[in-house]
Amino acid sequence: MKLRLPFQVKLFLSLVVFSCLLLALLGAILFHIIDRQLHHDLGQRAKVQASEIALMPGLAQKVARRDVPGIARLIQPLRDKSDASYIVIGDVRERHLYHSESPDRIDLPMIGGDNAEVLAGKTIISVRQGGIGVSLRSKAPILDENNQVIGIVSVGYLTSYIDNINGHRLAQAGLYGLLLLLLLFIFSWMFTRNVKKQMFWLEPKDIALLVRQQKALLEAMYEGVFAINAEKQLISINRAARELLDIRQPENELIGKPLEEVLHTPPAFFTQSGLQDNSSRHDQITVLNQRQVIMNRVPIELEPGKESGWVFSFRDKNDINTLSSQLSQVKRYADSLRIMRHEQLNWTATLAGLLQMQRYDDAMHYIQAQSEGAQAVLDFVSARFTSPALCGLLLGKFVSAREKGVELVFDPACQLIRIPPVIGETELMSVIGNLLDNAVDATLKAGAPISPVELYISDRNRELLIEVADRGGGVDDALKPNLFEQGVTSKPSGGDEMTGAEHGIGLYLVAGYVRQAGGSIEISDNAPQGTIFSVFIPYPSERSTGQQHE
Repeated sequence: MKLRLPFQVKLFLSLVVFSCLLLALLGAILFHIIDRQLHHDLGQRAKVQASEIALMPGLAQKVARRDVPGIARLIQPLRDKSDASYIVIGDVRERHLYHSESPDRIDLPMIGGDNAEVLAGKTIISVRQGGIGVSLRSKAPILDENNQVIGIVSVGYLTSYIDNINGHRLAQAGLYGLLLLLLLFIFSWMFTRNVKKQMFWLEPKDIALLVRQQKALLEAMYEGVFAINAEKQLISINRAARELLDIRQPENELIGKPLEEVLHTPPAFFTQSGLQDNSSRHDQITVLNQRQVIMNRVPIELEPGKESGWVFSFRDKNDINTLSSQLSQVKRYADSLRIMRHEQLNWTATLAGLLQMQRYDDAMHYIQAQSEGAQAVLDFVSARFTSPALCGLLLGKFVSAREKGVELVFDPACQLIRIPPVIGETELMSVIGNLLDNAVDATLKAGAPISPVELYISDRNRELLIEVADRGGGVDDALKPNLFEQGVTSKPSGGDEMTGAEHGIGLYLVAGYVRQAGGSIEISDNAPQGTIFSVFIPYPSERSTGQQHE
């Protein structure tokens, strides 16, 4: 079975082995440098001593007379003070006249074969095998009064002596090396532990698996996802985000770039929408690359309270609008079917009663009256509004209001030929539908007698004007400034469950859609009682519209 060591142990052993090899190499280099320096220093020291001995007064005369005892008496005091391994005096015939370490070698030949240059008058430094061993030595000539060479002075240091000095220094260096190696062991262990902590105690294979899983997860998500670091540089983006924002560059070319170079973001994207705090944000409406999206943001925290970046997920706002539109249509269809079934039962019961009483003329008049009223509203709406969806909404609201006992009255001057390009059909239907629902609820709340709700829609004067007037209880002046904020409502609890009126959602959505379209809303009193909501949505000029299409 193959032994698998943890990553921390592998890294520790690698650092230790590398440190040992590095220390060994460094020690060898230092030893070589120190050894060369020691040979140079001792060689120069031997040369100085040999030169000084050769110039000693009386030495030349004693060498010339071959006065061996006199030479010994002259040189022995110097030998006692010198750190050299030996001092040797020889004559011109290369015979020993004095040897500090081997007196028995007197009159024997000098060994080494390096005397030729000395006899020629030069001072040399050499490493040779001598009578007592290999040594680093310097030889200097002894000159007489006529500057003729009459002898040789040799001062040397045995290589064994040099090796002892190197060994002593190496032992000292070895102690420091062991201490340094111990410190390296401690450092390596702390370093590997810190690295493992930065890796959340995971093995490299586990991290690689997590990276691949994250990559696969991001690519499998339907929502667009991208992440940035603390310097606001892009560190990850999935395929859905690139497709939703129409980014043609591959991911590897985007990583590391500042987010502003990759996406066109609103001016307040990094301030008001908040990278200034660590809190998460959800379901924020913003614009990325000229596309409205609903965005979520979650901070990346490697340490508690210290953010290292942010992850953003977003989806196209049109997808939400499409789903909302579909749900609204289903609700309208269900309401219409319910209302039509209820009215059909009433009509059928009325007709059945008239027929049973054999009042056939009254039955015919009843049928004609019902058909004429419904057909008149249908003809008016179809002729005045070109949007089929808006026609369906108004017919549904008309029937719904009539079922509740409220009459919805259309101003004869109503007209909508073209919906402004700054607002979508779904948003426009939401604005009108919420205003009508609020007006009907306010009318019912006021009690008897029930007054009609009036609707005026006009696209004249280069702006879309929508006015909804009711005869309800009105809106308090103190509530008007905050009426369009989320959660603020003038209704009592228990509103329309589907529209979210009890939560103050309706007018909040209306204000949001109108504001995005560059329009405005006004609230005024409807004398003698009630409220008038006026919505103004401008039509952009033809030139600006053409530029937008380009």
